[in-house]
Amino acid sequence: MNFALATKAFIIKDNKLLLVKRQPHDIQNPNIWELPGGRLNPGENPHQGLKREIKEETNLDIKINQPLNIQHFTRKDGQIITMIIFVCQALTNEIKLSSEHAAHQWVPLKQAKDHLAEFFHKEVDIFSNLN
Repeated sequence: MNFALATKAFIIKDNKLLLVKRQPHDIQNPNIWELPGGRLNPGENPHQGLKREIKEETNLDIKINQPLNIQHFTRKDGQIITMIIFVCQALTNEIKLSSEHAAHQWVPLKQAKDHLAEFFHKEVDIFSNLN
């Protein structure tokens, strides 16, 4: 079975959400604005894997506060993904993107759905209802 576990970080700072933009040549959903994170290594602790992914993709150190949502879906290539999205806070400030992403932006939470891929709109709603 072609299955993977993944984690994403819903990083909030000053009531703004961190978004990253996929590269235009990305095979899966090029040019979309999304939450940072990615697939876990086999047997990897989800918290450690998310911290690793965020460090690799943005150079940020994060604190994981709480789980926000779980999504289960099948990618266009047939891979089945179970993804845990965590509410996080940045412990460092300087963002340095990896080659996976073309840009980043801190978007006011009230405007996040105007920029973010529709796939993650549910997380914005859940977070907004919690606060």
